[in-house]
This record gives sequence, C-alpha cells and structure tokens, in this order.
Amino acid sequence: MVERTSYTPGTPNWIDLQSPDVTASRTFYGALFGWAFENAMGDEGEYWMSSLRDLPVAAIGGHNPENTAPDAPARWNTYIATDRIDDVVAATADAGGTVVLPAFDVPGAGRMAWIADPSGPDVGLWQATGHIGSRLVNEHGAPVWNELITTGLDSALPFYKSVLGIDAVTTQMGEGEYTILRVDGVDVGGATRPPMPEAPNHWHVYFAVDSADDSAAKAESLGATVIVAPFEIPTVGRAAVLHDPQGGFFSILQPDMPAGE
Repeated sequence: MVERTSYTPGTPNWIDLQSPDVTASRTFYGALFGWAFENAMGDEGEYWMSSLRDLPVAAIGGHNPENTAPDAPARWNTYIATDRIDDVVAATADAGGTVVLPAFDVPGAGRMAWIADPSGPDVGLWQATGHIGSRLVNEHGAPVWNELITTGLDSALPFYKSVLGIDAVTTQMGEGEYTILRVDGVDVGGATRPPMPEAPNHWHVYFAVDSADDSAAKAESLGATVIVAPFEIPTVGRAAVLHDPQGGFFSILQPDMPAGE
C-alpha cells in the first residue's frame, strides 16, 4: 500500500470524474476497481468520494450546469497541488493561459481554482487544508500517472514552468519522444503529443492495475470500449486505453515496478 500524507507543490494530487449519469459511473468504477463511495455533499448535491481501504483515491460527480450540457460525455479531471493558489491564478494570463474559474474556498477541505494552459487543456489547482488529495496511489484501482496530451507542447510546457515551477525533460521512449514532468528532481507526470488523431488535448489519467489484460477485459464486460488494446511500454509496464460507458477517457497501467518503487 502506497499512502500519501502530502504533495509537493506542482504535483498532480487529485482526480475526479464529471459524468452525465453519476449512478451509472459509480456502478462501473465500483465494479472495475472495487471502490467504495460516500457522498461528500449530503443533501446539497452529488460528489462521491471514491475510496480503497477507507482512503480516498478519486471522486465522481455530475457536470456543472453553468458551463457543460448535462448530457455531455463524462470526463476525468486532474488537479495540481499548490501552496500559493492565488499567485498562480494571478500569473496565469500573463503566462498565456486562461483563468477558467477563479480561486474559491471549499470549507474544511481547501482552496480551488481552474485554469487552462495556452494549448487548451484545463486543469484544477488545489491548495489543501483538510483534504490533501488522493491518499492511496500506485496500486490496483488507484491513480498511478497523470499525463498532459496536447498538440501544443511548445506553449504548454513553458506555461507550467512559469506558473507552477514544473520542469520538463524530453527523452526518447521507443520510437518517439516523451516528456517527463518533474518537481524538485522527482518525476510527477508526463506530457506528449496526441498518440492518435481523435485524441483531444487534455490531461489524461492512468489507474494502476494488477493485470492490464484482465482489467481491460473486465472493463469491456462492464460496458466500456477498449480504444487501445493492452500493449507494452518499454521499462514502464503494460497499458490500455479505455472509454467508460459514459464516455470518460482513461488508461490503465500494469507497472513493471512494484507499488512504492
């Protein structure tokens, strides 16, 4: 078990799913990953904290009716930890980005904002107080990697360096290039150009699994679509790309390294 008690600023620390059918999404991910659920909003709405071993790993909620059609496809969101959220928001426009949602307090949990980089993908910002983000990572059913997929790496990478201090190191991986995102010398995520023409610019979420083949087959039996069948990523592991039944785009990864390494 890999339990987190804090996140260095600049590190992806939380994910949530916006879904047109929250109940169906809970059913799918609960069956696929063994998640348990508790509604953090009570009678005020739906934001279901998803947990493994009583530790939060993600959340599932509905679309925001102010900016998204209620029947829009599901989407996974990535949040990045910061200890200076108001400064990041203030610097976003000058760095070429867009403030999608100004910073506001989530009582008892933290302070949140939403920004978009110059190439288009939007990402959440989270300054923790009571809720640090995913408490369990890098094991079956928990987040294992976050990846910026965009055609505009040349504008996006300098933006994240400017506002969040995230370094980018591009290396060869297989037959192409891959960019590792680093904070204080630690790998915290990745960035790449879209691997297929239909892939939108977005922040992509990977979940760790014990077996990519078994989990892909199980997801398909639960109504998901296998976009890319399980394949090997040299020195990384075995991965697959899926669409959940509500249209949410995500990947699973069977890491070569045991959890915690």
